[in-house]
Amino acid sequence: MTAPITSPISTLANQARRPLVDASLAAAAASQSVFTRLYPDAARAAADHADAMRAAGVALSPLAGLPVSIKDLLDVAGEATLAGSTALRDAAPAAADAPAVARLRAAGAAIVGKTNMTEFAFSGVGINPHYGTPANPTDTAVARIPGGSSSGSAVSVAAGICAAAVGSDTGGSIRIPAALCGLVGFKSTSRRVPTAGTVPLSSTLDTICAMTRSVDDCILMDQVLSGETLTIPQLPLAGLRLALPQTLMLDGMEAPVAAAFSAALTRLSAAGARIVELPLELLAEGPRINRFSPAEAWTWHRELLAARGAEYDPRVAARLRPGESMSAADYLDCQRRRRDWIARMEAELAPFDALIAPTVPLLAPPIAELEASDEAFFRANGLLLRNPSAINLLDGCAISLPCHAPGDLPVGLMLAAPALQDGHLLGVARAVAAALIPQ
Repeated sequence: MTAPITSPISTLANQARRPLVDASLAAAAASQSVFTRLYPDAARAAADHADAMRAAGVALSPLAGLPVSIKDLLDVAGEATLAGSTALRDAAPAAADAPAVARLRAAGAAIVGKTNMTEFAFSGVGINPHYGTPANPTDTAVARIPGGSSSGSAVSVAAGICAAAVGSDTGGSIRIPAALCGLVGFKSTSRRVPTAGTVPLSSTLDTICAMTRSVDDCILMDQVLSGETLTIPQLPLAGLRLALPQTLMLDGMEAPVAAAFSAALTRLSAAGARIVELPLELLAEGPRINRFSPAEAWTWHRELLAARGAEYDPRVAARLRPGESMSAADYLDCQRRRRDWIARMEAELAPFDALIAPTVPLLAPPIAELEASDEAFFRANGLLLRNPSAINLLDGCAISLPCHAPGDLPVGLMLAAPALQDGHLLGVARAVAAALIPQ
């Protein structure tokens, strides 16, 4: 597979767009299980328009004419949105583009295609029995999971096919594949980007956001998707207070993850960041509170499951069905408890610039191992979702940054903050990312 894009968007400023898009489309067509649909004519038209406008001296968005992918749960006018499933193949075509797609088009992005995903976004692993599982491109010897649910989105960037990828994050579905594929993945505060025109998983937690190769590229994508320009402070790393939770998030780390994360903390401390160990015992309450999302998923899926349940991935169907038994009273009680928990969490995190933790505690497992064993699959899925999902429950914002040594399998470092602290968090991420780059 060719890799037309191997550097951040800022380095592509003076490159003609049409050759990049042609190379991207060729790589996308040659890829295995990464895309579910390609848009060659529209992508080439966007690239040609960007090249013509630049030649005429017209100032354009940095994204104009660049290859971008979108996750297959976002509506594109005139076609059915499949969401990684065959159960929706006869669904009515979308009447309009999802707002996120419309905003990409308005910025001039060359949307190359829709990317594969975990069926209905209901797993952090990325395996899809209907359309295949895109292999993680960071290991050419072993076919490893890409992470999910935005699996194809991550691979489209990590393999150099696209400059950026739009996906969703309900419990980590941007940050997990970013961590496993060595990318930067930013989960914004969910209310900042419209979720209209998407197949929902949890109406409370769903977030539309992006993966890229740099923090600045995530800032650019956030500006396009949210329709607002954040104020990003230029923060020195020295003096930043980073809370390192001692409950849950450091448990069960594989040795390579622990080593990479420890080395990152040492580097940040040496540069003047203040890493403060924080008990944060409230994290232990999270799993007991977050019982409402299966009920929200069941609300959307109950009729489709009744009609076409045999077409679902059995592992996805098994995770959906518990939502059927939740009463309205229990659902409302979970939402009340969540609001109280958020208030207490925000109070504990108030003295800090960000929370810092491993994005996930393990390296990407081989695909074959998780395909062969339900036990291995659900164990890995639980571990992958554990840390990122706490920030969705918090209604917060978070970013995953690569922190592994060159040549090693990717490890992600997560920074997170409460709701609507996106700009400050991205300023922290810029400072942290600069310190993590090997000298």
